[in-house]
This record gives sequence, C-alpha cells and structure tokens, in this order.
Amino acid sequence: MSSMVLERVGIDFPVFGANKNLRLSLLSGVTGGRILPKGMQKDIVVIKALEDVSLTLKSGDRIGLIGHNGAGKSTLLRVMAGVYYPTVGKLHVEGRLTPLLSISPGIEVEDTGYDNILTVGMLLGMSFDEISAKAPEIIEFSELGDYIHIPVRTYSSGMQARLAFSIATALDPGILLLDEGIGAADARFADKASHRIRQMMERTEILVLASHSDTLIESMCDKAALMHHGRLLEFGPVESVQRAYRKIVADG
Repeated sequence: MSSMVLERVGIDFPVFGANKNLRLSLLSGVTGGRILPKGMQKDIVVIKALEDVSLTLKSGDRIGLIGHNGAGKSTLLRVMAGVYYPTVGKLHVEGRLTPLLSISPGIEVEDTGYDNILTVGMLLGMSFDEISAKAPEIIEFSELGDYIHIPVRTYSSGMQARLAFSIATALDPGILLLDEGIGAADARFADKASHRIRQMMERTEILVLASHSDTLIESMCDKAALMHHGRLLEFGPVESVQRAYRKIVADG
C-alpha cells in the first residue's frame, strides 16, 4: 500500500553574489517563492521556494497541483521525487516512486536502444528481470524497428524522445509524479503518447499531476492542491480549489 506524508516541508535556495538589480527584481515578485536577505551579507539572498507544506497522500488519491508559473508546483514535485531534500520538515514515502519529470532520464547515446532500455529501466527502479520482460512491448510501442540495435547517437531527436518515452511509461508505479510538460516530441506520435500516459495514470496507486489545464485536472484528479508563492493555500475537492485559484487570478 503506497503512501506519502509531507510534514511542514520547506526548501531554501541561497543565491550568492546577487547584484543590487537582481535582488530588486527578485524582491519585486519575479519568482514564485519569497526572497529574504541572508544575515548581514548583502550579496546573498535566499529564495524560499517552499514554506510549511504539509500533505498526506494515500492509495487511491489523484492530486492535481495548480497555481501560476513559479508558484512552487515543480519544486514540490521534485521534493516528492527526492531530487531536492527538504531544508526543514520531513518527507516519508512508502511504495515504488516513479517521477516522470523528464522524458530522457539517463539515456546514453553511445549505447544501442536496447541497451538503454535495460539501463534506464533499472535506473527508474525496475529489476533486470522486470525490464527484460517489458523490452519487447517497449520496442513495439517505440516504433523504432531495427534501429533498436544501433547506437542512439544515430537517432533523430524524435526517435530518441520516442525511445525514452516508451521506457519511462512502461513502469507500473505505486506513486506517479507527473509534470504536464512531459511529451513525446513527435507530432505524429502525440495521440498514441497521450493515450499511454492516461493508461499509466489509471494503474498507479497515487497520482500527483502538475498542470495548468483545468480539463486535465478535472478528468484525472479527485483532489487539488493550490500552490501560491511557495505555500500550500488550499487542499481539497478539485472544484473548490480551482475556484480559489480563479479568485487569486482575478484579484491579480
């Protein structure tokens, strides 16, 4: 049974050597988090990217992260994924975690496509036996044919994206962290890729999806979390959280 608990999580990013103009632009709200001076050293500022975020997710939850650009959605996803370690607070995760934040995790261009299926699959948490068993289906979905047995450096950018996408979406995740911006970088492949992502969402135990699309959040999620300047403002049913977000947008 998968679960995730965040207890008063915060993330600070120090910025060293910031000049006066940069500090002023940061303080004027260009970034999503709050900007604070660091002690008495005027050339250091701290971006408080997340502040006091507490969430409890359990099996069956489908959570949409909403908020303006820079609100903290991607930072929160990366904390959940273990990319960033909380400056303060605690994160506890039970279950297989699958962060789908980048479409090309660990691709080695000097290796063949097949070799990359094995190595990237294991990098994403699958055992050798698991990824070996999934390899034929991954190859078929990628539509790479005989190219699967030659080095990835010979692939077009679209072929590389199809390979990486096919591997990453072959997982059976317990907790799926998904950034809406992920894609297959191939217009002809787009409909097929969209359907595969939806299938992956449906078979995961916990879904956390960062998106600007009301339609996608409404169709895939039963709860939403509203992020604003690095803080969690509201968490609850999708409709009420979207209403709170629209009020923030309207108020400017």
